[in-house]
Amino acid sequence: MMKLTYYGQSCVEFDFNGTKVLVNPFITYNPLASSINVADIRADYIFLSHGHQDHVADMATIQKQSDATVCAIVETAAWVRKQGVADDKVIEYNIGGTLKLPFGKVKMVYAVHTNSTPDGEYGGFPVGYVFFVDGKTIYFAGDTALTMEMKLLERFNIDLALLPIGGHYTMDAEDAVIAADFIKCKHIVGIHYDSFPPITIDKEATKSIFDAAGLELRLPKIGETITF
Repeated sequence: MMKLTYYGQSCVEFDFNGTKVLVNPFITYNPLASSINVADIRADYIFLSHGHQDHVADMATIQKQSDATVCAIVETAAWVRKQGVADDKVIEYNIGGTLKLPFGKVKMVYAVHTNSTPDGEYGGFPVGYVFFVDGKTIYFAGDTALTMEMKLLERFNIDLALLPIGGHYTMDAEDAVIAADFIKCKHIVGIHYDSFPPITIDKEATKSIFDAAGLELRLPKIGETITF
């Protein structure tokens, strides 16, 4: 069994058979995640979908206390180095590239959004990731609008997809249902919702949209761990 722990917004931690992979660490400044103690989080790898503050705020703290390796698109990786992360702890790559890591492979894929770093510099393209681990495929869409590029992911036979559903800054639930059809995945975990007023959702209404499409939508509580 693999595990996923949700820390709010778009921050999740995967436990791939003992290897901890943290995505988009934003906890300290999220009031909804006040029950989470960042000092307790240890990661082997940190992946960033882009450089906006609500995805990278706790990167430096967690990297330092974990000695984690940070993976990101080239321009966002340059910002990571500016935060004092050593070169040998940063892996930069680009859309279409695939990392071969001890726990599996991670392909960087297209996302439609904007990207700048907290200091206002250009952060490169926003991205998503496809994780290939022990025969399972997990798609982390990142911050994105609905895009036809998602159809290219159908070939990967995705087992679990993490899709933004809050609208306003990303696609909403209706578009996420279409995205699920594009990638042919019926098991969805919602991300990027409720953290700020513009992306607050009605959870029951949102689940009903997915139910009507024959999809499973999971909305874990902050700090909750699910297995898959």
